[in-house]
Amino acid sequence: MKIIFAGSPEYAVPALDRIVQSGRDVVAVITQPDKPAGRKKIMTPTPVKAYAVAHGIPVIDLPRIRTHVQEVAAFAADLMITCAYGQILSKELLDLFPSGVWNLHASLLPKLRGASPIQSAILEGFEYTGVTVMKTEEGLDTGDILLVKRIRIGNETCGELSQKLSLLSADAVTEALEYIESGDTQLLIQNEYSATYCKKVSKEDARLDFTLPAAEIIRRVKAYSPDPCAYCALNGTGLNILNADLCPAESSAGADEPDGTYKPGEVVRADKKGIIVACGQGMICLTVLQQAGGKAMKAADFVNGRKIKAGDILE
Repeated sequence: MKIIFAGSPEYAVPALDRIVQSGRDVVAVITQPDKPAGRKKIMTPTPVKAYAVAHGIPVIDLPRIRTHVQEVAAFAADLMITCAYGQILSKELLDLFPSGVWNLHASLLPKLRGASPIQSAILEGFEYTGVTVMKTEEGLDTGDILLVKRIRIGNETCGELSQKLSLLSADAVTEALEYIESGDTQLLIQNEYSATYCKKVSKEDARLDFTLPAAEIIRRVKAYSPDPCAYCALNGTGLNILNADLCPAESSAGADEPDGTYKPGEVVRADKKGIIVACGQGMICLTVLQQAGGKAMKAADFVNGRKIKAGDILE
């Protein structure tokens, strides 16, 4: 069976690698075009393209794959696997593959269809998420489900949870291919009444509002780390918050005043034990920060550099 794999970021590489290492015939990889990266804006291939080139797999990296159906058809592939590819496939493309196009989607469908399922699962406070293998159709993540793999969401940032789901996608694609190759593809129709959608995340979404409850702010910090990264301002300078945790009452040393003594965003404590910030309800403990133009550092190092002190206001 000839397979085409479509994907772009590092997240998709383990799934591609698992297919290649299984000895299956990956005849081509489809990915996004090279993009400028770094301060010098050097044109850089996607991680999926870099993997394909290193393993001698032909690459198609066109900006609009739906207008290049014949290039894809020339490989005469039986099946396509997609994982975080980043482009919508036309019906003409879908019809090229006798054994179907199968997508590895990072949510428990029909929940969180769309562009940001991992961030959104954290933002919404879900206890579980996972990977769904579905047969791709023209709708947005609406295809029938082949299998689901579920994991618990712990205290991870989006980056940490993405790594787990990336490896889970590799497990899922292995199992899915075994079903497809055996002809045992019993599919489950998605329940449209339970469907939810999530949009692409923007930088503005990641701006912190300290009038919100502490638990909600923590979800935002973790959901947007490392990208686009939650941020605020300290003394007029941008400040990225890469990680934080809820502040236990004992850690605030009596600072959690119910009478409104502290303003939302006020730094209650900043010492080697941590940086405690008041919120609309409760407090958070900042653990990893990054000043604009600087390096990410632990809270204790940030305090040692005298970059923050009690009484400062984060806005």
